[in-house]
Amino acid sequence: MNRNLNSHVSKFLRVYLCLLLCSTASWAEEEKYTISGYIKDKATGEVLIGGTIYVEEISAGAQTNVYGFYSLTLPSGEYTLEYRYIGYVAEEVKINLNKDETISIELSSEDVQLEEIVIKGTPEDQNVTSTEMSTVELDIKTIRKVPAFLGEVDVIKSIQLLPGVSTVGEGASGFNVRGGSVGQNLVLLDEAPVYNSSHLLGFFSVFNPDAVKDVKLYKGGIPARYGGRIASILDIRMKDGNAKKFGVQGGVGTIFSRLAVEGPTVKDKGSFILAGRRSYIDILAKPFTDVLSDGAQLNFYDLTLKTNYKFNKNNTIFLSGYLGRDKFLFEEDQGFSWGNKTATVRWNHLFGDRLFSNFTAFFSDYDYQLAFGETELDKFEWNSRIRTINFKPEFTYFINSNNELTFGGDLIYYKFNPANAVGVSNGVSADVSLEKKYGFESALFIGNETKFSNAVSAQYGLRLSDFHYLGPGNVYEWETVEPGKRKELVSTRRADKYESIANYTFLEPRISLKIQTGPKTSIKMSYNRMSQYIHLISNTTASNPLDVWRPSTNNIKPQIGDQYALGVFKNFGPENDYEVSVEGYYRDTKDQIEYIDGADILINEFLEADLLSGIGRAMGLEFYLKKNTGKLNGWISYTLGKSELKVDGINNFEWYPARFDQRHNLKIVGYYELSPRWTLSANFTYLSGTPTTFPTDRFTQQEYLIPYNAFDSRNNVRIPNFHRLDVSATLYGKKYRKNGKLRKNRDYWVFGFYNLYARKNPFSIYFSQGTDRPVSGQPIETFAKQVSIIGTIIPAISYNFNF
Repeated sequence: MNRNLNSHVSKFLRVYLCLLLCSTASWAEEEKYTISGYIKDKATGEVLIGGTIYVEEISAGAQTNVYGFYSLTLPSGEYTLEYRYIGYVAEEVKINLNKDETISIELSSEDVQLEEIVIKGTPEDQNVTSTEMSTVELDIKTIRKVPAFLGEVDVIKSIQLLPGVSTVGEGASGFNVRGGSVGQNLVLLDEAPVYNSSHLLGFFSVFNPDAVKDVKLYKGGIPARYGGRIASILDIRMKDGNAKKFGVQGGVGTIFSRLAVEGPTVKDKGSFILAGRRSYIDILAKPFTDVLSDGAQLNFYDLTLKTNYKFNKNNTIFLSGYLGRDKFLFEEDQGFSWGNKTATVRWNHLFGDRLFSNFTAFFSDYDYQLAFGETELDKFEWNSRIRTINFKPEFTYFINSNNELTFGGDLIYYKFNPANAVGVSNGVSADVSLEKKYGFESALFIGNETKFSNAVSAQYGLRLSDFHYLGPGNVYEWETVEPGKRKELVSTRRADKYESIANYTFLEPRISLKIQTGPKTSIKMSYNRMSQYIHLISNTTASNPLDVWRPSTNNIKPQIGDQYALGVFKNFGPENDYEVSVEGYYRDTKDQIEYIDGADILINEFLEADLLSGIGRAMGLEFYLKKNTGKLNGWISYTLGKSELKVDGINNFEWYPARFDQRHNLKIVGYYELSPRWTLSANFTYLSGTPTTFPTDRFTQQEYLIPYNAFDSRNNVRIPNFHRLDVSATLYGKKYRKNGKLRKNRDYWVFGFYNLYARKNPFSIYFSQGTDRPVSGQPIETFAKQVSIIGTIIPAISYNFNF
């Protein structure tokens, strides 16, 4: 295996170096200098991600990275530089370039309150000219326009309106991308992984919109600097805080309130933002019901903090953290809760004008707790967690205006606590806890974005990842006696502390290619291989807080995904008024985890005996039409997709739909500027029903019906289709006082209706037997019952302010 791996690495590096040398050869003999700096918001000092620097003389330019930095190397001469960012007034700078220059620009924001909705930080034709595909970046201003549950802005709900993104139903945690499971998405908050991104069982996300600056979803063509999941990467960046002046923003809604404070620590050198939310349905309901007595709680809260300090032009430090928790307590000591904690430290350092570096260390901790029992003599308590510590150095070398080289590494230490559980019965205590498990993941990556000509560009890279499943712990070997049935134990041994029980190494090539066939049309294609070494163990229809994360072991292999994508991108109109894209994708996956019938996944020392491994495939077409200008704008997205599994021992070893498979996925989002103060918005969602397994036969035993599956089929039927319409109206406060002066504070009201026509969308369907005693000789009465999480219209109102 190592010999083959070395051979593949050698071949790839030869091709990689050849591309790099070819793309830089034309610059070898020219005298050249570097222009570098930052693009920031003039009012707040926030860096602008994806700001563009356009050089008229060469009809090309550069973009700022996620820290607002850019570097552009050009031959000596006179140039006109235009600094642009959507929603901001462009700045033009003329320069006679005969030495290295540092030019940092602060752009003034236009009044975009009543302007059209935009995709953040990209020039109007970026969807056509960029090498990236299968990627969408959303501005928080766009997210705020989407009608939401109970009128509250939500990051995760907003990305579910994009092509290729879906959910299995209302009240489901997380999201699914291109036929992948929830556990196959890597969600990052300032580079720290968030293992459960949901509050209130999926109705809200853990991300406070007042603290979010940028949201970027990679569905395919994933750069080499990312790894660890096979379906998608959701990269969420927090605000840095206002470096110019203090400000307060927040809102009061139907179910929770939020407040954010930001301002400078040292003007123009350091800033902070502190944002918090707390739901209060239990506080409001407590006077009217006895259910919330005896210490019962039903709420969630989160707190987000970020600060930064610029020591000098070459060194900036960022500190950020998140703390959030959900509590569903029926009494003071009964119920369950879950929560995330993250902390990130980052150091930006410039090694000259062309080499930008970022060193990141982060900590992430997700845990959940379950407890019930009336007294200390009869109770059960269980908690579980996954903890991650990471160090990631990353470098960007701006070779020239045609090449941007990125390289670095990843070191990740995992600590899994699957179950710390104690039961007490009649005063007798029994500890049924499971041993902790450990893993260590490392990676090296290199990538380059090359512009071969104005029409052809490529983004290519390589990631070499490695994983060790570590001791101490019991090591089991299992034997499959009958496919689809519980395995039999062959041997057991004890592994020492830090012993490498199992080791996996994979080469992950990535490449994206853009061919521009006209000023407003391009064809793009991409391929990426992803490896996933940790797994979300869940055999329910929707992910829930009690699902368990497990590492790859000697019995659980890493998941491998190979995705291919091809797309056509085109803009229409003099101002690129319309964007249209069609993308097709196909993904092969190996070592997909499945479960035997009746699998016991909770507090099971022998969990590996209940797990199966198979292959998967997902394919689809994504259609996207977006209107950018005018009073009426929005988008339509439609995905025709299929996601299937093939596992020995299930469904007679034939392909069957994954439980999150959805054939049709239609989203329509619209916004209309009714007047300078009123904006109307609506979104409609239609999803095919998700697969589920129904019995095919039944037999009677002592007047009880016992259903069973005679054909060993899985996911053999689909529940009814899902559709819902949400509407909202936004009333902005007056901009000017009666004396004509501009108001310092801005505020607005949001009035909304969720599920406007009260559709009872099915979440699941189950069967039950009638309660009456059966009459001899008569058929036994049975019922099919549908569970709907929300089956009625829900009005909402919220007040939001900023001053």
